[in-house]
Amino acid sequence: MRCSKRNCNNPAIIHQRYSGLHFCEAHFVDDVERKVKKEMRKQLMVEKGDRIAVALSGGKDSSALIYMFKKIFHNRIDLDFFAIAVDEGINGYRSITLRNAEKVAKELGMVLHQFSFEQEFGFMLDEIVAKKFEQAPCTFCGVLRRKLIDRKAKELGATKVATAHNLDDEVQTILINYIRGDIERLGRLYGRREEFVPRIKPLRGVPEKEIALYALIADLPIITADCPYATRSFRFTVKKMLNEFERKHPGTKYSVMRGYERLSEFLPRAQPERKLLRCERCGDASASNICKACEIIENMKY
Repeated sequence: MRCSKRNCNNPAIIHQRYSGLHFCEAHFVDDVERKVKKEMRKQLMVEKGDRIAVALSGGKDSSALIYMFKKIFHNRIDLDFFAIAVDEGINGYRSITLRNAEKVAKELGMVLHQFSFEQEFGFMLDEIVAKKFEQAPCTFCGVLRRKLIDRKAKELGATKVATAHNLDDEVQTILINYIRGDIERLGRLYGRREEFVPRIKPLRGVPEKEIALYALIADLPIITADCPYATRSFRFTVKKMLNEFERKHPGTKYSVMRGYERLSEFLPRAQPERKLLRCERCGDASASNICKACEIIENMKY
């Protein structure tokens, strides 16, 4: 097939089933970057004088994100980008991705700061899993990872934290909260609290498979290893379900996203004037007297 763009006779490298279009390499790259730029403009993600911390795991999504930041904002001397990598302590997996993160950061000339659960909290994720708690490992990992990135981003003077959540990630989160009936969490998915470093998600409008292809075209060093604990999560079940819907009904993921955006106008929002409490253990902002991260730390003592 040939590219669907007018006056373009180049061979197509992808067929977007949800749009019906075929794209050659150049026009596919343009389409991905157009979606990212549109999202950043719509949400005012990057502003003059920003110092942005990019959460870099070493996977395809975060690698593509810092590549795009460098490409799109290479002439903006008022902006500063740096990367934060977290070693959760997953034997046989995280060391591989961290080496890749170091390689990506070096090739793109971005400063990389590395931190670990063990240094910060005194234990690794593998040790949490060994305790055989009822909750899936991803629950603990997400809480501690967010805590560590927010804390280190503040210490390093970041005005925003950029994460590489793509369309698939966002739609999974929306559906998970809907299935659980968690209306409050649905309402604050894109809210901002002054107690935390604001988070931005430039890739949230791009499907995961398209980011993978974009990373290949950009010749980024990527790996295909998956976290060994991912299949234990509720998110993994929802992911499989959504992929099956998308296979049979192209455009499902975008429909869920658009539906949520319309619905979000009627959902209760977090009230900025209502200050959060301070955790009695660590002093960070928390919805309760003891934050979730400190609860985990407390439970790991026994």
